[in-house]
Amino acid sequence: MTVTVQTSNPRRARGVQVVTRERHAAYVREHGAGEGAGQVSFLQSPSWAEVKEGWKSESLGWVNGEGRLVGTALVLYRQLPGIRRCFAYIPEGPVMDWAAPGSGERLTALLDHLRAAGAFAVRMGPPLAYRRWSAGTLKSAVGPGRRLGDVLPDLVDPLGAAVADRLREAGWRRCGEESQSGGDAQPRYLFEVPLGGRSLDDVWAGLNQEWRRNVKKASRSQVETFVGDANCLPDFYNLLRLTEQRDGFRLGRSLEYFQRQYRALNGEEHGRMRLYLARCEGEVLAAHTLVTLGRRAWYLTGASADHRREVRPSNALQWRMIRDAHAAGVTVYDMRGVPDTLDPQQRGFGLMRWKLGTGGQVVETLGEWELSLQGPVNKTLHRAMQAYLSRR
Repeated sequence: MTVTVQTSNPRRARGVQVVTRERHAAYVREHGAGEGAGQVSFLQSPSWAEVKEGWKSESLGWVNGEGRLVGTALVLYRQLPGIRRCFAYIPEGPVMDWAAPGSGERLTALLDHLRAAGAFAVRMGPPLAYRRWSAGTLKSAVGPGRRLGDVLPDLVDPLGAAVADRLREAGWRRCGEESQSGGDAQPRYLFEVPLGGRSLDDVWAGLNQEWRRNVKKASRSQVETFVGDANCLPDFYNLLRLTEQRDGFRLGRSLEYFQRQYRALNGEEHGRMRLYLARCEGEVLAAHTLVTLGRRAWYLTGASADHRREVRPSNALQWRMIRDAHAAGVTVYDMRGVPDTLDPQQRGFGLMRWKLGTGGQVVETLGEWELSLQGPVNKTLHRAMQAYLSRR
């Protein structure tokens, strides 16, 4: 349930105000379908607050002199046990034109609001690209001990670089750059497959030979891909537990979490979250989740069985998801996080190698930034906050 944080801050008159869930959702949908679609995340839709148990939430908006929304922020508040102060988190947001004049004043008004709400610190993740590397550039740079930061990027985004400079000047600190600050809660390095302006044949040609061979192998093995419903989530979750055990990681998510995610996102917009499954001879062998907002689609969570991997169900699923996204007019297929290693001996390189095979690109975002709102952050409060976030 969404719980609104009440405040009587008179400085709201500067342009920040609580907006209705409906108005907030409409703004996110409108801008997700616009030219700036790459700068709108589903994590900033009001429905995401329903997914996050243990957090209070607020839908905020900047309103111009004509009463029109010019930006929104989904703010999640986490109150620490035994105190009245809270930590404010804006995942992959706010949603606004970061290049527009006055963006600094809008952030100042937002910070005033958060202070009045009792926040001792705020973390946000501006949804802007900073550096980009093509698949070809990274494949040629693979080697022992190599990392993304060792490779000259193909592109440095001027807006991302300018916003990073402005945030530092305003006192923000990038997470992970100081010993007091923990790492990002959301992935800093993303893998994107551009779909805009490309035919499906172009996208197919962009896959490397191994990917095309595996997709064809799945077809010859009569792997069937289909879109399931909420009743298929237990199948997905059982495969996820197998994947965690096999690959040595733990998401820490329950079946109820994914059921809540599916219900909340689709409740706001029908078809926003879909569950794709692959089966062979009647047995489900892989399942992936996909979220679509406007002209961007995100492959969120993938799971597969331990056996019959030779029929390549995951490759078949990804190609089906890419085809469906392309047909829906999606311009960016976001495969979410990748590690920054280019060392074949490192365990994380397998995921990087698999995604590089799609012919896309690695994008370093601005990452997440923190700011103390009430003087120097008490170290005990900060450690408590980091301990909570690390449990993700």
